[in-house]
Amino acid sequence: MAIPLVWMLIFFYFPMYGVIVAFKNFRILKGIRGSTWVGLREFERLFGSYQFWNIVRNTLVIAIVKVGFAFPAPIVLAIALNEMRIVRLKKTIQTISFAPHFISTVVMAGMILTFLDPRFGFIGFFFRLFNSEAISLIANPVYFPFIYATTEIWQHAGFSAVIYIAALSSVDTELYDAAKIDGASKMQKIAHIDFPSIRSTIIIILILEIGNVMTLGFEKVFLLQNPLNLRSSEIIATYVYKVGLVNANYSFGAAVDLFNGVVNLILVATANIISRKLSETSLW
Repeated sequence: MAIPLVWMLIFFYFPMYGVIVAFKNFRILKGIRGSTWVGLREFERLFGSYQFWNIVRNTLVIAIVKVGFAFPAPIVLAIALNEMRIVRLKKTIQTISFAPHFISTVVMAGMILTFLDPRFGFIGFFFRLFNSEAISLIANPVYFPFIYATTEIWQHAGFSAVIYIAALSSVDTELYDAAKIDGASKMQKIAHIDFPSIRSTIIIILILEIGNVMTLGFEKVFLLQNPLNLRSSEIIATYVYKVGLVNANYSFGAAVDLFNGVVNLILVATANIISRKLSETSLW
């Protein structure tokens, strides 16, 4: 365990020293220790910014839509594959759904923009099929959270389903035989055997998802942004990049990111406490 432990200390714990940048007027030439201590000045600036509540709202809306749509998708896929008896078809569907996870985010964003193009994409073809005027969905801020969530299903549902498929594979087959003798339908088997068997796995993953509510994928959101959808696509991660890195305001960017991390910690702790009281399943 020594090598992975040292790796974790170097890359996950030692960098936490840099958190104090959020409380300093950081200057590169002076370094972290030489920079002036300013206390909570950057946090006051953050909470007083006219953009603050907008980016928090956008982050929460996209995250909630993502959890609502993308979280159940791998569960449904895993149960469907578990019920499939044609082995070759099952493996084919699993491979097709699994493959998009390994596509580069840049390539994925390019594909999404091409698909949503009102002139050349299949969305435009769909509108023209019904003699309707094609519209640019990616340019409408109302549709952005749903575009992000549905593309997350396409990209990651197959990979996420592997965990549930593994959990379902450990179910005792005698339970299915007993249910068949009792005349249970497929939906009854799913409701009374499959779902209870993976319930603890679902709860654990849901807690982790809640803990990442404020941490959305920067790359995809940034690549799908444009001036027309910025009203709903500007999230905390992209805001930190633009203000902290592009404008070289490192202390402010660190303050925003620290706020983001604290909120995530509170959310995952709260979700864990609620889960432990309601279902006796928790992370700790």
